[in-house]
Amino acid sequence: MHLQESGEMYLETIYVLSLEKNAVRSIDIANHMGFSKPSVTRGLGLLKDDGFIEKDSDGHIILTEKGRNHAIRIYERHTLLTDLFIKIGVDEQTAADDACRIEHYISDKTFDAIKAYIKKKELQS
Repeated sequence: MHLQESGEMYLETIYVLSLEKNAVRSIDIANHMGFSKPSVTRGLGLLKDDGFIEKDSDGHIILTEKGRNHAIRIYERHTLLTDLFIKIGVDEQTAADDACRIEHYISDKTFDAIKAYIKKKELQS
């Protein structure tokens, strides 16, 4: 199943927030993303229906294994691409913004090739 960019952004946000906090709530997501609470509620509902997240009895959002795997993949793309762009001379904000756009559209094949290239270059250094 291919998620739309917005779904991937929600998963990535939940993942990042879960690294910072013990419990992630929809208001945390809304504040982090700058979205309205109703928009977040709708987006989370779609992710729940598709099996990417669950909510516990206190209303905390929890990534399922499927959701966590997808979130980690997107987050890895974001961080690797951001770092790469900074290394080639792009300022940090532009690098992060561009990585955020690209991470949703780059193919696995191209991303894996970039990862392999970076690893090879780091080993040669």
